[in-house]
Amino acid sequence: MKLLVVGSGGREHALAWKLAQSPRVQLVYVAPGNGGTAQDERLRNVPITDLDALADFAQKEQIALTVVGPEAPLAAGIVNLFRRRGLKVFGPSKEAAQLESSKDFAKAFMKRNGIPTAEYETFSDAAAAHAYLDKQGAPIVIKADGLAAGKGVVVATTLDEAHAAVDMMLADNKLGDAGARVVIEEFLQGEEASFIVMVDGKHVLPLASSQDHKRLGDGDAGPNTGGMGAYSPAPIVTPQLHARVMREIILPTVRGMEKEGIRYTGFLYAGLMIDSEGNPKTLEFNCRMGDPETQPIMARLKGDFSKVLEQAVAGTLDTVELTWDRRTALGVVLAAHGYPDAPRKGDTIGDIPAETENAVTFHAGTTLADGKLVTSGGRVLCVVGLADSVRGAQSAAYDVVNRISFDGMQYRRDIGYRALNRKS
Repeated sequence: MKLLVVGSGGREHALAWKLAQSPRVQLVYVAPGNGGTAQDERLRNVPITDLDALADFAQKEQIALTVVGPEAPLAAGIVNLFRRRGLKVFGPSKEAAQLESSKDFAKAFMKRNGIPTAEYETFSDAAAAHAYLDKQGAPIVIKADGLAAGKGVVVATTLDEAHAAVDMMLADNKLGDAGARVVIEEFLQGEEASFIVMVDGKHVLPLASSQDHKRLGDGDAGPNTGGMGAYSPAPIVTPQLHARVMREIILPTVRGMEKEGIRYTGFLYAGLMIDSEGNPKTLEFNCRMGDPETQPIMARLKGDFSKVLEQAVAGTLDTVELTWDRRTALGVVLAAHGYPDAPRKGDTIGDIPAETENAVTFHAGTTLADGKLVTSGGRVLCVVGLADSVRGAQSAAYDVVNRISFDGMQYRRDIGYRALNRKS
């Protein structure tokens, strides 16, 4: 069978890498793919991003199943289109993807369905937003309503920062349509975790827990990014907390969507904030797997993932039992010079160590230029190490990181520090 993965990042490389391990899979196409997927003989890049052209390609090549990685094609309705063409695809419809494509939709949905989240108000008028900020004080969180490629959330520690964020989005229109409305919400204290499940419309299959690191610098300093590293499992997600998140957040979301006439299929990602007493609240929903969480999760997943996706599309996820590598997987993102504000492209990447049973490198912002691997985006690579402990996985990842180089390479040196602190 031939499969198609839509996207070009580290998440898509990891999904394609895992699917290609199946003996049933003849070839995995990645559209448009990256420099890493171009170099893997089991994968083939397809230089198509237009949705109609992708559907044409899937029909022509008799693709057995398509899995969609990023949010933009989901919000644009790729799943609706593929289904109309009679093509098997795993992902949420355009209507379901509003949980991610509109922060206001998601917050109002959570309020209606009693799903724990931060208090909030939505504004399209800058003066009203500024008045609300003055009333609420800082710290406070300002979010662009629409999709902003990871740049739409500002955690403001001072009122000056908060007012500047509102001006940037509403007055200066720096984020375009995505920032035409803003959600301003209370700042939640605690520790973040990523809770990702697969949904077939009715049944929910949880994936391994994970935790990512959003800030650019060590010790969670610097600007927010799309994610500088992640590890799985996340020690903060205890069996008790896992059960509670399923009961209070995940299942009410799937049932609530169904009640409102929207059948949810695809990956569902709840970004959680867990307070000092272990109470979870929902920071955000994503309608896809996280990046960089996918990389360590896929590194730990055992068995044939293509069969799991088939069951998901067939609506029989209740018959699936996932098996996980008992080891911890920890991924370190290597970012380009100038990331996240103005990443530089075109820097030559040195030799990348070959994959071993203890380490694998996934590509994101890479491309081949005249036969050389060069940077082509903000987050360039994600190196995943596996070991019996968090510290061991950390060592395995950084051993490989230290052997990779490109001009201006940025990375954090403390990925996994929260897990290590919990165990000490």
